Amino acid sequence: MSSAPNGLHQYPIVQAPMAGGGSCPPLAAAVCEAGGLGFLAGGYKTADGMYQEIKRLRGLTRRPFGVNLFVPQTTSADPAAVEAYRGQLAGEASWYAVSIAPEDTVGTCDDGYDAKLAILLEDPVPVVSFTFGCPPAEVLTALRRGGTRTVVTVTSVEEARTAQSAGADSVCVQGIEAGGHQGTHRDDPHTDGTAGVGLLALVAQVREAVALPIVAAGGLMRGSQIAAVLAAGAEAAQLGTAFLACPESGADPLHKKALTDPLFAHTELTRAFSGRPARGLVNRFMREHGPYAPAAYPQVHHITSGLRKAAAAAGDPQGMALWAGQGHRLARPLPAAQLVEVLAAELAEAQSALQMLKMRSAS
Repeated sequence: MSSAPNGLHQYPIVQAPMAGGGSCPPLAAAVCEAGGLGFLAGGYKTADGMYQEIKRLRGLTRRPFGVNLFVPQTTSADPAAVEAYRGQLAGEASWYAVSIAPEDTVGTCDDGYDAKLAILLEDPVPVVSFTFGCPPAEVLTALRRGGTRTVVTVTSVEEARTAQSAGADSVCVQGIEAGGHQGTHRDDPHTDGTAGVGLLALVAQVREAVALPIVAAGGLMRGSQIAAVLAAGAEAAQLGTAFLACPESGADPLHKKALTDPLFAHTELTRAFSGRPARGLVNRFMREHGPYAPAAYPQVHHITSGLRKAAAAAGDPQGMALWAGQGHRLARPLPAAQLVEVLAAELAEAQSALQMLKMRSAS
């Protein structure tokens, strides 16, 4: 059996782990039951919160699924820059009548990583993926001994080589088109993240650099796009924004509606909401505060958390983090199982057309 996650399910379709509420047991279960690989997002949850979601998902499906973890951040933020951004957001706090979290309550940089990893080692799940870095070889080996396949998110050839050297079973190659956070192993505070590589080019580069199976991610919304990344060398495709619009998704209804709302015409990478480059629909908050946001993850995430929740409660998408990939206008609000079936049919049609072209050119 292949070491790629698609060896665990019928279709080469993976539902991306979307931290912050988008990924949830009902969505993951529906994708798994339809023949894809559903994922839970361990990020921004307590260890117990993650475990409770795993238990709930196991009650909804007996099929394989995955859990994603955020690798702890090793870089330190500039306290002065964080404090300056806190001041920058004072007007938002006043407008929504909420308080910005004080400095000593903005959380740590490890996201409860050790406790979550301990749970996954004690009670293994089929797949565990990692974002924001590559765990050491001993961690990947320990997971493999428990029967878990490991995936490391990479955004460059160098990161892919690191994952291979550490013993990852496969890599999730994330192109610049992807919605949400860029999964870079190191966040360079001197860049805005826009120098990333497009998915098709990156898949081809990684395919030639490492021997690991590839899961391709970034802006994929149609079965024909899945066919393209498979033809480029990937074993499976990971889709996030496409599943965000599904009724089973835990995303806020305002977020789902915004994906196809003409008011939100395009996406950009920004540090405005979390302190790390992440792609979302351009709104007022991003325009007004993005230029001033420091490279300070997860400090900025915690500082803006109350503001984002208040904006959602007020029904104001202009103050929310509307994560979305570049293909967001192609979102279809279909039930997750139906979306998997539609994507699989589109994939089969595209592959059939490609095969006919090959036959014609050979004759």
